[in-house]
Amino acid sequence: MSTPRGEHLLLIGSGNPGKQREWRDLLAGLDAVLVVPQDLDPVPAEPEENGATFVENAVHKARSYAVATGLRTIADDSGLEVDALHGAPGLRSRRFFGEDASAEQRNARLLAMLEGVRARGARFVCIAALATADGRVETFEGEVRGEIAESPSGEGGFGYDPIFVIAGDGRTMAEVSADEKHSLSHRGLAAAKVRARLAEPR
Repeated sequence: MSTPRGEHLLLIGSGNPGKQREWRDLLAGLDAVLVVPQDLDPVPAEPEENGATFVENAVHKARSYAVATGLRTIADDSGLEVDALHGAPGLRSRRFFGEDASAEQRNARLLAMLEGVRARGARFVCIAALATADGRVETFEGEVRGEIAESPSGEGGFGYDPIFVIAGDGRTMAEVSADEKHSLSHRGLAAAKVRARLAEPR
């Protein structure tokens, strides 16, 4: 297909199918046509995540996609920070256990690192960045506290969701419904701020 154009188009700046699916749900109903990189021709290269903070990575991804495509772009950088691991896996949450590790392998290895650890506090953090084709970027933050479970539970979500127990809830992020997750997750909280910004008169 030819590259879509128009001020109502909004590019979800991620090649991650799980993130794409969540952002489509989180931004549903807005006056915008949501597209992903695979919808474009040529398909833009996915920017490298080489920043020192979640903010730097999110801003870089959103700006790179927006400038390359001429489309308003929403991108985020998010991760899991475990207190007992001094904030790891953090910025490298997806790659911490190797580029080719599956979600199940990452979860198993993280649980192995915490074997015998009683203080299992953790947080999910998300920085969402909204960029325009001229390079301007705004950022929005979301965070949810919890702890790491003793074993995976739940079939929903993706990534570390099956081992993250939501503070005060008792269920993992993978055990709640999609609607519940969107109302309380780090990405859902950041997306609510993005929605409010996109709803403002331009």
